Amino acid sequence: MAATSMDCSIGSQLFTTRFGSKSSKVRAFSVRCSSVPFSADGAAAVGLVERPWKVADARLVLEDGSIWRAKSFGASGTQVGEVVFNTSLTGYQEILTDPSYAGQFVLMTNPHIGNTGVNFDDEESRQCFLAGLVIRSLSISTSNWRCTETLGDYLAERNIMGIYDVDTRAITRRLRQDGSLIGVLSTEETKTDKELLEMSRTWDIVGVDLISGVSCKVPYVWVDKTESEWEFNAKGRGEAFHVIAYDFGIKHNILRRLASYGCKITVVPSTWPASEILKMKPDGVIFSNGPGDPSAVPYAVETVEEIIGKVPVFGICMGHQLLGQALGGTTFKMKFGHHGGNHPVRNLRSGRVEISAQNHNYAVDPASLPKGVQVTHVNLNDGSCAGLAFPERKLMSLQYHPEASPGPHDSDIAFAEFVQLMIQEKEKA
Repeated sequence: MAATSMDCSIGSQLFTTRFGSKSSKVRAFSVRCSSVPFSADGAAAVGLVERPWKVADARLVLEDGSIWRAKSFGASGTQVGEVVFNTSLTGYQEILTDPSYAGQFVLMTNPHIGNTGVNFDDEESRQCFLAGLVIRSLSISTSNWRCTETLGDYLAERNIMGIYDVDTRAITRRLRQDGSLIGVLSTEETKTDKELLEMSRTWDIVGVDLISGVSCKVPYVWVDKTESEWEFNAKGRGEAFHVIAYDFGIKHNILRRLASYGCKITVVPSTWPASEILKMKPDGVIFSNGPGDPSAVPYAVETVEEIIGKVPVFGICMGHQLLGQALGGTTFKMKFGHHGGNHPVRNLRSGRVEISAQNHNYAVDPASLPKGVQVTHVNLNDGSCAGLAFPERKLMSLQYHPEASPGPHDSDIAFAEFVQLMIQEKEKA
């Protein structure tokens, strides 16, 4: 039977009725409807008008066999990646440009996304590295004084796929129960569900070097500080220190915060030899955040091994995990990782609780670390290791992001602690 659409009109007429000596007015309504047949493609056979709303034109197929139909925005095509959920309420543009999401579909648990559009100032790297974006509701309008374009246009220009009108709560519950899952996102009708499922089950993110694809190719100098209108910790900075930052997927705000604390920064590629670093005689070295499995980049672990103990070092996220391995410890893949701007962490030295921004799927096993290494921070959600210190080797590290972007500023003090580590080392000389 052909599909039809009902075309209805409503009319009304006013009547006067009498009950004994009293009269009252009554309005009667009439509804007239006629059916309009639709063709197979959904257009009306009479008049050929298109539906005024978008219909589901994309599929997210997970490796567990579940198929989620949705509406697409941004780029079209077929893409495979690991699905993770992010609990941040704001900052979707910073999340999109965080290189640590390379190879992953980011599902936002906050349902309404896109209402502030995008702008140039909130970029955290030179491009989007994530595989795709999964959201519940896409804002149909933007309202922000810094907005330059819509989220959909932004993703399309960068060839990033996105889907909306999908049950993100149900997918999140599945990820929490079963762990992170590989998925395939496709807008191509020619690909069958079976083909997409096979793609999800034959692709793996474990053991893949994702750092080499996001790192810079040549060294460069970074000078930009946090702009005055956004500065939240405007204290005297004192003496300037030369810091070399290894780019394993570094976020711009790590560099801004270091510059705001008075550091002169040289950024080097992930494969830059440790011997060249030591020739530059830096006051300190940063091992940055980055995507993927730390066990997949043994060259980075070797670099860290050659540097620690010689100059003060600070590891952030991936850098924290590489330091753990370089010290002889092991790392493991978490069930669904930590992704969001609301993770409570306890500083075991001060007892202070920080609300932190996090983005990682791997963690350091503290039981595997040698004597002398101190666990300084613990994630209060699951008790995992969130920070290390080894005073004898002049190192400190955090599993989360002290620079936030997006997220709270509770942990910004870590940059001051790194500066203090460099001051102490200089006083010894």
